[in-house]
Amino acid sequence: MDFAFPHELEEFRKEIQTFVKQELPDDWTGVDEDANPETIRPLRKKLSDKGWLTIAWPKEYGGMEAPHLQQLVFNEEMAYNRVPAADNAITMLGPILMMEGTDEQKATFLPPIANADVRWAQGYSEPGSGSDLASLQTRAVEDGDDFIINGTKIWTSGAHHADWLFMMARTDQDAPKHRGISFLLVDMKTPGLEVRPIINMANVHGFNQLFFDNVRVPKRNLVGEYNRGWYVGARLLDFERSGVGRSAGARKTLEELVQFARETNWNGQTLSKNPTTRNRLADMAIEVEVARMISYHIGWLQSEGEVFNREASMGKLFGSEMTQRIFQTGMSMMGLYG
Repeated sequence: MDFAFPHELEEFRKEIQTFVKQELPDDWTGVDEDANPETIRPLRKKLSDKGWLTIAWPKEYGGMEAPHLQQLVFNEEMAYNRVPAADNAITMLGPILMMEGTDEQKATFLPPIANADVRWAQGYSEPGSGSDLASLQTRAVEDGDDFIINGTKIWTSGAHHADWLFMMARTDQDAPKHRGISFLLVDMKTPGLEVRPIINMANVHGFNQLFFDNVRVPKRNLVGEYNRGWYVGARLLDFERSGVGRSAGARKTLEELVQFARETNWNGQTLSKNPTTRNRLADMAIEVEVARMISYHIGWLQSEGEVFNREASMGKLFGSEMTQRIFQTGMSMMGLYG
């Protein structure tokens, strides 16, 4: 693996940075897309018009067929600047449809995703099935040319703004729990599908609970093999886990914590001169770089056409724990203000 990007990719990085500087206000600190969808949609459309949202996608589906490392550079710059440019349809559903979808599904769903014309939500977790996702109980029963879905999903981010839902449902009650699941695409306007808001303690509406009451889904919306949806859904998560966004976002937060330490007096001296603070920030700087290198390695594996599921899981675990530690560091530095 090379530890430096080619010259043309560094030039592309500068182009992105120029775009961000021109499009975002000087006081930009990022927004919650679910709470402020109208702020992000125009910006996302501009990125789509430039072809940047789906850089590595095939041209026939609205992409540029550029190297995966170029997509990684774009994702990194967007995450560092706290721009929620790519959604779960771009980063997860699109790639899995290219691998597992029918020609009709690819032609129907991929171009609108690349054009930023539709929003998708992810229907995985259930009230009794979170970490043990394979224990899910939402059922999809065959009825002619349709599946009839009954059950509930929870913590569904952005479902109140979504046009479509990709989800897993149990299609064989008697099969071992990993074997009797299918992967389905659901129009959010389908009768019988109800979205109820979940408001968090900051009074922000991002999560939702979904209720399915005899929701009919055409069989043509089955992705991959019948009863083999667990493997489609698990493979989709490899794309989620491999993102460079965690390290890029953490690097931005770390820079802000360093600035805070330099500007804040505590017991007669700046925080930056406190040995404990300096050591904790140094530890976090090392962790951020480790997370970034893991993500770069995954991007390189993708560019070489290699399987990266093990590395993706490593990146997800390390990146998630690193993110927790960096916020704990900030809380300890800021005290009650944090």
